[in-house]
Amino acid sequence: MMPHEDACCTASGDRTKNEHYEPLILERVPEEAGQSCQVVLSRYFRENCSCSPQKIKSKILGFVPILRWLPHYQLRDWLLGDVMSGLIVGILLVPQSIAYSLLAGQDPIYGLYTSFFSSIIYTLLGTSKHISVGIFGVLCLLVGQVVDRELAVAGYLVDGGVGGNGSANVMGSNNSMVVACDRSCYAITVGATVTFIAGVYQVLMAIFQVGFVSVYLSNSLLSGFATGASLTILTSQVKYMLGLKITRPQGWFTFFKTWFGVLSNLGKSNLCDLITSLVCLLLLLPTKELNDHYKAKLKAPIPFELFVVIIATLASHFGRFNGDYGSDVAGEIPTGFLPPQLPAWSLIPSVAMDAFSIALVGFAITVSLSEMFAKKHGYRVDANQEMYAIGFCNILPSFFRCFTTSAALTKTLVKESTGCQTQVSGLVSAVVLLLVLLLIAPLFYSLQKCVLAVIIVVNLRGALRKFADVPSMWRTNRIDAAVWLITMATSALINTELGLLVGILVSAFCVLGRTQRAQAQELGRTAVRDHYEVLSAYAGLRAHPGVAVVRYPAPIYYANQSLFKKSLYRCAGLDPVKEKSRRIKFEKKLKRQNTEPELPCKEDGEGTAGIMLSLDQKPLRSLVLDCSAVFFLDSAGVNALKEVHSDYAELGVAVVLARCNTAVLDALRRGGYLSEKKGEDDRMTFFTIADAVHHLQRAFVPNGTC
Repeated sequence: MMPHEDACCTASGDRTKNEHYEPLILERVPEEAGQSCQVVLSRYFRENCSCSPQKIKSKILGFVPILRWLPHYQLRDWLLGDVMSGLIVGILLVPQSIAYSLLAGQDPIYGLYTSFFSSIIYTLLGTSKHISVGIFGVLCLLVGQVVDRELAVAGYLVDGGVGGNGSANVMGSNNSMVVACDRSCYAITVGATVTFIAGVYQVLMAIFQVGFVSVYLSNSLLSGFATGASLTILTSQVKYMLGLKITRPQGWFTFFKTWFGVLSNLGKSNLCDLITSLVCLLLLLPTKELNDHYKAKLKAPIPFELFVVIIATLASHFGRFNGDYGSDVAGEIPTGFLPPQLPAWSLIPSVAMDAFSIALVGFAITVSLSEMFAKKHGYRVDANQEMYAIGFCNILPSFFRCFTTSAALTKTLVKESTGCQTQVSGLVSAVVLLLVLLLIAPLFYSLQKCVLAVIIVVNLRGALRKFADVPSMWRTNRIDAAVWLITMATSALINTELGLLVGILVSAFCVLGRTQRAQAQELGRTAVRDHYEVLSAYAGLRAHPGVAVVRYPAPIYYANQSLFKKSLYRCAGLDPVKEKSRRIKFEKKLKRQNTEPELPCKEDGEGTAGIMLSLDQKPLRSLVLDCSAVFFLDSAGVNALKEVHSDYAELGVAVVLARCNTAVLDALRRGGYLSEKKGEDDRMTFFTIADAVHHLQRAFVPNGTC
């Protein structure tokens, strides 16, 4: 709206000031002549497909980064920190690998395999010095859901197989091959196949260099997804803590189905498992809090989880919890390694979509953590190489019966806080796991599954604490808080994979919504210089009489072009469409009275007549549209500007553009708003708002005649 008269610049003062004013003129640098497709392709293949010793060396060093940094390893300065952090992380990995195998629906040995192979492969291929790659709870949950679904499809009963751990006939998708396989064998076959496909997706993303997709997964989205998945993980472990043998529900609303099953079978709880779970919780929760509280003073966190596992295993073994009380235990854990096997190709069609969401989450978490710690310690990581690294951390171990891995925040924080300098610490952790695999693993035979469930639940504390941050998140940014809440609720209450998709869609719609909600803002000039800011936001700004200066703080494209026009007309105080309609009605009324139309006139300061066109009875002679915040235009946006220009031109109101970037100018020229000929559009666009205002004041054209 036009401001009050006492806040305006006088027209006569501005005109005197602008008598000898010359606008800023800049000449565009001529663009290079377009090259033919053949020339472009020839240059591309010459640069990227040529072979030379230097290029081969660079490619190898880029693909296997350890060859680049290991020759420069500072043995005296870095070795102690790497060995200490590697030992501590390796010790923590032992109980967590066994526990998270339960979450993924696998036997404990496969969790140890997974942590061992991923530690070695990431050391060879990764570019981050600090992240710990291995088992991650959210991915284990996603893999476990796929495994349980495929087990049910194949005819296995939960936790018992087809008559215990018996075998069943598993057919390929073409019914041409029948394979005898027990429940444990089939579970890891499904898990390894999902892992292989997820790794293939990640490597393909690296080949096509689509690492940019991680920027679309905001922190609020990933945090909400992780918290929702943590609630699902917590729910899935309650049955083990109570010693219940109930089927894990499939499909949507598993949260409610699981709690319904738990509450319905509460009377069947195993008293031994319940007491053991309570004792472990009472031990682990306060000791974990002590670790967190004194982490600044402790050189390394105390591995209370390992102590609890050892004590619980001894108690279960000598107390005969499995035989006398029916407590479910880990069972036989073999030593050594199994021979490699190929994925089950017949399962690929049924798990391909699940593998894609797993690949996306694993990559996003790995890249976000690696970039966070690289920024903290002052080095750079290659997001594309990270995608290669995490992809091969899934592809190669899948042949050795492993399941999906990614970076894990908790173990990465431990690794950083214990003096880690390079990924040599990952090799030390792999050595610790190798010793367990070759010598110690069978000793965990009597370890109760309820103890593993407690370890999983206790490690969810960090994600569940996010609920306490919701009020401050809401005060800081309500849109981010809404994305977090919607993603969390969908992941926890409806479906984990759906939560990720809903979170991405909600984030996208929020970005689009911000462009939809953009409102045109009237600008005013400062008293001492030619600078313009939002008139309603700052005191002491003045507007020019008859000249409205308006800024639109968003791109103009097909989705908001209609809203742009409405907002612009509202801000300028003159809707040309409504004004033309009002004039037509007025003329028709006069014709019915057989009289000549006489429009209301107003004399300006120089005796020039200006028609009162504005709906609020304030004169509008010209309009300056500040395009500094319009960073792109599509064809619909160009057409919208054309309509604005033509609608106002019919009422005698001049419209000029100011502060357009080169992309907007090119779009206007291609769309026909500006002339292709040099110099013909000099009066339609200006490099500064002041130039546009001065031009309109000097070349004032009255809005019609009486």
